[in-house]
Amino acid sequence: MTSATAFPWQQQAIVLHSQRLLKSFHHWLGRSLLDVSGSPEEVAQVLFEAPLVLVSHGTEVDPIFNYGNRQALELWELPWEEFTRMPSRKSAEAIVQQERDRLLSEAANQGFSYYSGIRITSTGKRFEITDGILWNLVDEHHQHCGQAAVFSNCKFIT
Repeated sequence: MTSATAFPWQQQAIVLHSQRLLKSFHHWLGRSLLDVSGSPEEVAQVLFEAPLVLVSHGTEVDPIFNYGNRQALELWELPWEEFTRMPSRKSAEAIVQQERDRLLSEAANQGFSYYSGIRITSTGKRFEITDGILWNLVDEHHQHCGQAAVFSNCKFIT
């Protein structure tokens, strides 16, 4: 395992993406995702190690995860390099895809959405998310560049 995959927050692209995550959250919700300060690199590390699940995907036709912090990687039971190649739709079972699609569309139209729902790990374990937030990501030029989700409340279900 290279240091880029062991410590993805050290990659310049992830440092920049971490700033986008935080700034976009503040833009849409009017509050901070985390109370964090320091250099962009320090902020990226704090975000990666935060005690919450944080993920994002890009704008592909079938969006691919482009970020997952340590809690997300552990929850989905995947290393960074596999998680960031996975279509985000695979985080939900086929039976709940329609609801997931509705949430993504709602967030795309409003800028953000609150949500709860069932998701699935890479090994098929089901878990329920409560009190999640989904929001649009915008880049430095205010162009849409994906969506992100955060939650800290989830429990495995049978």
